[in-house]
Amino acid sequence: MRRKKEVIGIIEGTDFPNKSYFTEEDKKYFFKGGIKGQKVRVLTQRKRKEGIQSKFLELLENSTLETETPCPAFGVCGGCTYQSLEYKTESDIKKEMMKKLYENLYTEELYFHPLEKISAYRNKMEYSFGDQYKGGPLTLGLHSKGRFYEICDTTGCNIVEEDFEKVRKAVEEYFREGGFSYYRKQTHQGLLRHLVVRYAFHSKEILVNLVTSSQVEWNKEEFVEMLKALPVNGKIHSIYHTTNDSLADAVIPEKLDLLYGEEFINEELLGLKFQITPFSFFQPNPSMAEKLYERALELAGDLENKKVYDLYSGTGTISQVFAKKADKVYGIEIIEEAVESAKETALRNGLENVEFICGDVLEKIEDLENKVDVLVLDPPRDGIHPKAIDPILDTKPETIVYISCNPKTQARDLRLILEKGYKLEKLEFFDQFPRTVHVETVALLSKLDVDQHIKVKLDMDELDITASESKATYEEIKDYVLKKNDMKVSNLYISQIKRKCGLEVGKNYNVSKKENTIVPNCPPEKEEAIREALEHFKMI
Repeated sequence: MRRKKEVIGIIEGTDFPNKSYFTEEDKKYFFKGGIKGQKVRVLTQRKRKEGIQSKFLELLENSTLETETPCPAFGVCGGCTYQSLEYKTESDIKKEMMKKLYENLYTEELYFHPLEKISAYRNKMEYSFGDQYKGGPLTLGLHSKGRFYEICDTTGCNIVEEDFEKVRKAVEEYFREGGFSYYRKQTHQGLLRHLVVRYAFHSKEILVNLVTSSQVEWNKEEFVEMLKALPVNGKIHSIYHTTNDSLADAVIPEKLDLLYGEEFINEELLGLKFQITPFSFFQPNPSMAEKLYERALELAGDLENKKVYDLYSGTGTISQVFAKKADKVYGIEIIEEAVESAKETALRNGLENVEFICGDVLEKIEDLENKVDVLVLDPPRDGIHPKAIDPILDTKPETIVYISCNPKTQARDLRLILEKGYKLEKLEFFDQFPRTVHVETVALLSKLDVDQHIKVKLDMDELDITASESKATYEEIKDYVLKKNDMKVSNLYISQIKRKCGLEVGKNYNVSKKENTIVPNCPPEKEEAIREALEHFKMI
């Protein structure tokens, strides 16, 4: 678009993950954030296929759906989205988003697993040091919504146990009274960076990890005694200090020191025991994770005498859950620390039929035996790399259980798996993170029996032979995509999608002669536009 302008409208609906939209003068505007029924002001940015991409500027009027009193930080804190809604209303919004996201993949009724406890469910918080406004007092909290430098005070946060707030407030006051400065991202000067608090619901043990630079000396013994004296409901079990001088605004353990207590806190999940260290991955909502894993196990069916591959296995929680019923489970994970933790946990839980392998799924999957009965997929938020789909399916699993923390990338991956001869049997959603836009999903896929076929008698005059002969040049396809979607696509992308659709593609004589040439994959939005063009020209 040539000129940005401000537009006012009432939100008509929301697409996952929390991308709202409204129509004004026959133009559709979409933007991040918002709730259906809110009157908002947005700033237009650029024209896209689905409408005009915009930026949320201001809430002018609340929605009639907003009937609840949120926590004090709501609207400023960037953590929660639906604090002002009744939980049933929030659930309905999420159901509708999921229905639209998967509408071309799954036609059955979507089952939504709500969370019974919508407050104090998180077991980990990562706070940042900063100020609420330039020159303001030292603040320890979460980043303000849409603000990189400003920190929001989280007093009254209701998605964590009150012990979190006791620890956070005490640490903030301790360093504020001591006159210490926070680490400034612009100048890379200052001491205080982050505070990570972890909580084990089973044992009520608390792990505290203070993250600082190495620029200023401070009294660690006094800090430990202050924390030990706090009147928490649980127990301060471990206190760590992480030294981080990297420029990145992330918790990076360049040096990790245990200042007090045990190296870990103890948690249980489905009868299995886990030791959580400062940088262990563990489900942020254990109670809902139990329901999710139990359902995944049910969907996998009878596992007696069967072999299971758990890809992207992390610290091995799912592998160990499945190992209680399967004959043999292999877990593959690229992060070495997670693999070592998984091995130790399996040993403590007395599981001898589970083996953990460190390495990239794309490479290690080829080293295993070719045939697998059940395949469990639980990839990171980016989903499965497109190059890994074929090697994964070459293991010929009869059953696939795909767990995802990002429905958008799961929907993309499911589309590719279905094209390889699988059927989507079940698709269910778990509200792992109430009050936020996030949900977890579990999908059950089964391999189609390609040896079975149905004989159908057709008269020749019923066939449209011309449709199979229809062709369009690359230039015609590019022109159609540009006019219809305001999007440019390359010959390379068109060739990739034609191959996916089983269409004949000529040899490319202009390919680079260099070794290890990286060929870009067609982005999902351009693939959709190219497929639309191929359908228009009756090529598919």
